[in-house]
Amino acid sequence: MSPNALAKPVVAAIPAAAADLNPAKIIEMGAAFWPSKVLLTAVELGVFTTLGARSLTGPELRRALGLHPRGVYDFLDTLVALGFLDRMGDGPSGKYCNTPNTAAFLDKNQPTYIGGMLEMLNARLFGYWNDLGTALKTGQPQNEVKHNRRPLFDELYADPAQLEQFMSAMRGISGPNFKALAEKIDFTRYRTLCDVGGATGQLATTVAERHPHLKATSFDLPVVEPIAKRWIAKSSSASRVTTASGDFLKDPLPRADVITMGMILHDWNLDKKKHLIRLAYDALPPGGAFIAVENLIDDARRQNAFGLMMSLNMLIEFGDAFDFTGADFWNWCRDAGFSRYEVVYLNGPCSAAIAYK
Repeated sequence: MSPNALAKPVVAAIPAAAADLNPAKIIEMGAAFWPSKVLLTAVELGVFTTLGARSLTGPELRRALGLHPRGVYDFLDTLVALGFLDRMGDGPSGKYCNTPNTAAFLDKNQPTYIGGMLEMLNARLFGYWNDLGTALKTGQPQNEVKHNRRPLFDELYADPAQLEQFMSAMRGISGPNFKALAEKIDFTRYRTLCDVGGATGQLATTVAERHPHLKATSFDLPVVEPIAKRWIAKSSSASRVTTASGDFLKDPLPRADVITMGMILHDWNLDKKKHLIRLAYDALPPGGAFIAVENLIDDARRQNAFGLMMSLNMLIEFGDAFDFTGADFWNWCRDAGFSRYEVVYLNGPCSAAIAYK
């Protein structure tokens, strides 16, 4: 063998499938905080509320929002490219306006506004998620508690005005799920419902509006009750929806044919989850139903990425709290004495896990 032959590099055969490999999704996901921060900043600055039903030029929006000339077109045109704004025309005379979605959901003047959740993501969670690695290594919260400050809900419950603002903002997030619940679940066999952790009474009023035979109760802490009463008074079902107050970690639940919990169980560790399920069982008559509205993770833990990431968010917020699968829910409910269960898909990543007594 000649020296030249020895010096020749050996090239491994490349599998034909390698031609199909593409790193684009990896890069896109790695940089996903870019479009996220653009949207969250637009909500923070009030872009969508400022536009409302109007169309404004770049200079007009810049002045209205108090922005520096350098970034305004990059910012606004990124929102166009991402599908959050429309633009009629090009250049300085081009006019920006809301899309149908942003007009409905990100204008604070609309009852369907969901920006409160995005405001919280921007103000709190965007920074706290930077410590996800620490949370995974320690199992400890990475929110205000880490910095010797009161947790979010402690701050909210100490200020009724701030609490009402937060709960009003959260209504937009829950609305589609509760409407789907009212449409997809057969409530005809039941006469009473109690929504535990009812906040503004949204679940109770939504179901009662759809089912005129039903009487409902919204149960939450005493500080929440005046807020719930004001929202319930606006509902067409107000005459059939009442409030009750107490601490669901300490007190028995009001008795009803149906007990619901909307995004409640995932806030707690396993012991408290099981405690709440036992309380629901005790409050139900034979044949009653316990319904948990959650971003249920699929049993194989392969598909509902939002539910899985919400569980990571519970790690960051509370440490030992977590989201769960339908199978997990059934195991806990069976231990509490429930006889059967089912899962009903509602909306987006959200489902209703239902256990029957």
